[in-house]
Order: sequence, then C-alpha cells, then structure tokens
Amino acid sequence: MTFVRPFQLSDYASLTNLLANVLSEVCYEETITAFARQLSLDSDLVLVAVDNQQTVGVIIGTIHNNEGYYYRIAVDRAHQRKGIGKLLIQGLKQRFEQRSVSRVLISVDMHNEPLLPLYESLGYKSRDFMRSVEQLRIVNG
Repeated sequence: MTFVRPFQLSDYASLTNLLANVLSEVCYEETITAFARQLSLDSDLVLVAVDNQQTVGVIIGTIHNNEGYYYRIAVDRAHQRKGIGKLLIQGLKQRFEQRSVSRVLISVDMHNEPLLPLYESLGYKSRDFMRSVEQLRIVNG
C-alpha cells in the first residue's frame, strides 16, 4: 500500500538516491540545490511516497508571492505509472489549500515538460503552467 507523508530528515539519503537515479545529471544538480533551499525555507512542502517501507517518490513544492508551485516530482522507475505521481500532486495540492495560496501553478522547464499530460489529467490547464522557473527563490536563491 502506497501512502504520502511529509518529508522527514531520515528520508534525505533515500531521496537524494531516488533523484539521482530518476533524473538526468543536469536536472539532478538543479533539483538538489532547489531541494536544499526548500528544506531550509519550508520542509512541509516536500512530500514523499512510501510503498512497503521504501521511499518510491517525492514532490517538491514551494510558495512564492502567495502562489503555490509544483517544482519537481520524481517516482522510482519500478513504481512509475501506478498512480504515485497523482497521489503526490494531490497531497501537495492539499498543503497549498491549507495555506490559502491565491493559485497553484506547475513550474515547467525542459526536464519536466513530459509530465504535463499528468497534470492535465488532474484538471490543470495551459494557464497553470509557469515556464519562468528561474524566478522562484528556491531556484535562484
């Protein structure tokens, strides 16, 4: 049974390994920096998916100017196409709603462009895609 929960410090090693295994080298370098910044700002916007006591997915979100952003999502290759990405997105959306953000956006770059159909399947439209990721403080510091 897969469930989503908030990030815990004990997840750090397994999540960095997951990110290294799933993301390209360039994407990993960009993501690990943003991940560290987000942990220092607000670790409650980093959620992990666990299946049989194994970390199988992560979503990193952030809030910038009262807007919630899905920054990066990664699911272990052996667990992809099993609904884990949707669980992570829905879990983070609940966090954004609890924080009363003005709107929720998907930060889009060359690394997550292939995931746009996943977000569209959850009701997001092209107006919800923000392509200037570099303006987020977790990206540019």
